[in-house]
Amino acid sequence: MRSELIFAGFIVILIGMILIFVGMLSGITKAKGEVKGGGIILIGPFPIIFGTDKESVKGIILLTMALIIFVFALLFLTRWST
Repeated sequence: MRSELIFAGFIVILIGMILIFVGMLSGITKAKGEVKGGGIILIGPFPIIFGTDKESVKGIILLTMALIIFVFALLFLTRWST
């Protein structure tokens, strides 16, 4: 059982590396475009949000709120199940 999981892990890592390589090759051949993005640093329940434009920051804020609600719900449910 354990060797099967290790083998499955190696396969998943290999597939991920192949996907990254294919993505890099397809990114090289495409025309230049505008890059938009953002990120979040979540320290406990306190988010530090940054982004290149308003739309990506709005999306990150919504995802952060959903993540915080999910974590609090998970903590609440596990607290009452014991």
